[in-house]
Amino acid sequence: MIAGAVTSMGFLPQLVKGYRTQELEDVSYFMPAILAVGMFLWALYGVVIMSLPVIVANIFGICCCCVLILMKYRYS
Repeated sequence: MIAGAVTSMGFLPQLVKGYRTQELEDVSYFMPAILAVGMFLWALYGVVIMSLPVIVANIFGICCCCVLILMKYRYS
């Protein structure tokens, strides 16, 4: 659970910086999109093996990726 939380929280500094500066020109659309697809697959795997930590950590990561994409779109 700790590993999932720490890994997923890796998005927070980028989200905070993007929100404060409203500049996300250096962030591509592809990086968070590809990560979200990978995390979706991990979340599905978590459902198959019935592992709540895997599911929760990856759903949180997917949400962060989606917010990052939306912020980039809005501030571009």
